Amino acid sequence: MQLRKTGLAAMAGVIALAVAACGGGSSTTTSSTSAAGSATGSGSVAATSAAGTAPAGGSTEGTLTIWADDLYGPAIKTASAAFATDNGVTVDVQTISKDLQAQFVTASQAGTGPDLVMGAHDWIGNLVQNGAIDPIPMTDATKALFQKPAVQAVTFNSQIYGIPFALENIALYRNTDLAPTAPATWEELQTTATQLQTEGKVSELLALPIGTDGGPAPYHVQPIFTSGGGVFLVQNPDGSYDTKQMEMGSQGSIDAMTKIGQMGAAGLLKTSIGADNVATLFTDQKAAFMVSGPWNLPAVVKSGVKYEVSDLPKFADGTDAQPFIGAQNLYVAAKGKNKALAQEFATNFFIQPEVAKALYDVQPRPPALQSVYDEVAATNKDIKAFGEAGVNGQPLPSIPQMAAIFDPWGKALVSIVGGADPTTTTQQLATTINGILGNS
Repeated sequence: MQLRKTGLAAMAGVIALAVAACGGGSSTTTSSTSAAGSATGSGSVAATSAAGTAPAGGSTEGTLTIWADDLYGPAIKTASAAFATDNGVTVDVQTISKDLQAQFVTASQAGTGPDLVMGAHDWIGNLVQNGAIDPIPMTDATKALFQKPAVQAVTFNSQIYGIPFALENIALYRNTDLAPTAPATWEELQTTATQLQTEGKVSELLALPIGTDGGPAPYHVQPIFTSGGGVFLVQNPDGSYDTKQMEMGSQGSIDAMTKIGQMGAAGLLKTSIGADNVATLFTDQKAAFMVSGPWNLPAVVKSGVKYEVSDLPKFADGTDAQPFIGAQNLYVAAKGKNKALAQEFATNFFIQPEVAKALYDVQPRPPALQSVYDEVAATNKDIKAFGEAGVNGQPLPSIPQMAAIFDPWGKALVSIVGGADPTTTTQQLATTINGILGNS
C-alpha cells in the first residue's frame, strides 16, 4: 500500500478543537473514521479494572482499531482521519480511561484487543513477556530520523517494539529572581541554596521528591546517583540493558549512595518532600530549585514565578548527570486482526512529522522525531532545555521486573537519606535486586 500525505497539514490545525470537544471521563469511548472521513458515532462501554474483562471493541476485519488514553485518543482520532481517507479504510479509535496497559494485556490474551495501542516505553518488557506486541521493522535510515534515546527506549531483546513520538525527562527548575545563574555542580547549588535559606528567602534547599515510601525516589535521584559514579544495569551497545550485569553493589554505586546520604544530612534531600508537594514548594517560592519534569511546567507557568529550566548539576568530582528518559510510543498488537495494515500505519504514516507535531500540540513534550524536535525547540526554550538536559540520559529500563525493583530501591533511598549506613544498605539492595532478576 502506498500512502499519500494529503490532509495532514490541515489535520494538525484542528487537533486542539478535537481535544476540547472530547472531555475526559471514566468510560471507554469509541469513534470510527471511515474513508469519507466522518465520525460514525460515539458510544461508551464501562471501563474495567485490571483483573476484569477488557472493554468491548477489539479489532475486526477491515477496520483498524487503535486504543489510546484520554489525552492522546482525540488527537490520534483526528490524525488518523487522513490515513483513512487517503487509503480507503476505516479507523476506529477507542479511548481507555483507566488501566490501559492491563486492559490491553487482558484483551490480547482473550483475542479481543485492538490492532494498535499507544503507551509508555516501560510497558515493553511486560507486553513482550505476555506476547501482546510484535516487533516493528525499522531500517537504519528510519532510526536516524529519531533522537537516539527514543530508539534506545523502544529496543528490547535487540528488536524495535514501538514507534516513539514523545520523550520526557527531569531537569533543574530555577527561580531566576533568587538564583540568577544556573549551578554547574551540586556543591554550587548547595552553597547558593544555603545562603538563601540563611537570609530567610527560602525554607527548603531543594525541592526533589523522595517521599516517605520512596515511590518517586529512584527516578528523581537517578541523575545524582549516576553523577556520583553509580550504575544500576550495564547498557548494551543498542541502549538496552543486560540484567546479568547488575552493578548496584559495585564500589561506584556505594560511593554514589554515600553522596546521596551526605545530601540528606545537609538537608538537600528530604523524605518530607514527595510528589504531592514538590511543585508547590517551588511555585510558592519556598525553594529556589526544583528537580522535576515537564509535567509540572503548567503549574510553574501559572504561578508567575520567574524561572528557567537547565541541565541537572553534577558533582564537582563526578561525571555528567544521566536522568532516566521516558518515551511515549505506538505499538502493533500481536493478536490484532489487521496486522499488515497496523504495520503500515505504524511504519509509514505514524512517523510523518505532521503526526508528531499534532501529538506534541496536545501534550508538549520533546518530540522523538529529530526534525520536529528541532522545529519546536527553535521557538520553545523550555522544550529545548528539557531536551538538552536529557542528552546524556538513559532510557528507563523496560524489563518486566522494574516494578518489583523500584519498591526496595525507593525504600533503600529513604533509609540512606534518613541516615542509614550507605554501604550496608546498598549491598542489601543489590542482593534483593539480584534475587528479583534471578541472578545467582
